Amino acid sequence: MALASEVKQGTIEKYRVHTTDTGSPEVQVAILSQQILQLTEHFKIHRKDHHSRKGLLLMVARRRRLLNYLKSRNPERYKTLIVSLGIRR
Repeated sequence: MALASEVKQGTIEKYRVHTTDTGSPEVQVAILSQQILQLTEHFKIHRKDHHSRKGLLLMVARRRRLLNYLKSRNPERYKTLIVSLGIRR
């Protein structure tokens, strides 16, 4: 399930570090968070969709690795990101 291009562009605009940024850890985590939220809504309707559930688990693991990287490199950026996304940790 892909994000709509308008939603994705809005997320990139909100979390980018500089004007041509599309791949910083903040942007990647924000996009993954949007996809995770979309999939959790999907699972409320389609409870037995186990193939997509595996994809969700892979996305959560990738987001966790990116957050660990960001926390080790720049803790201030990490803290502002988790507060703005509302991620608990």
